[in-house]
Amino acid sequence: MGPVNWLAVVLAANLAVAVGIVWHGPLFRTGRPLLERDAPARSFTTIVVVMLIGAVMLGHSFARIGAETLAAKPWLYFMQSGGVAIAFVIPALWITHARQGATIASRLVDCGYWLAAYLTMGATFWALG
Repeated sequence: MGPVNWLAVVLAANLAVAVGIVWHGPLFRTGRPLLERDAPARSFTTIVVVMLIGAVMLGHSFARIGAETLAAKPWLYFMQSGGVAIAFVIPALWITHARQGATIASRLVDCGYWLAAYLTMGATFWALG
């Protein structure tokens, strides 16, 4: 197992948050901004911590795969990050939203964000790999 790229972990988490700010703001105007207006610093910290958990997991996964394999097969960055989103995060989110009575459009926007966020994290690891 190679070392975890901690710079990529931190940057990936922050870029995923940036994608969320744009996704829920100017891009889709969901009416539910990623950062709370009353306490933006607290909500930013909470969101970064949540994204850090995913980024740490991806960083560990890429370290386990190894730099040589990733250099030979760079698509694995996107297969791993997108695969986690598609296989684990999105189904959990979809079921939760369905139980809460969210519309399909709302579910698609939120699930799309998580796929975009995880692919952004994968691209960050690829760029800094």
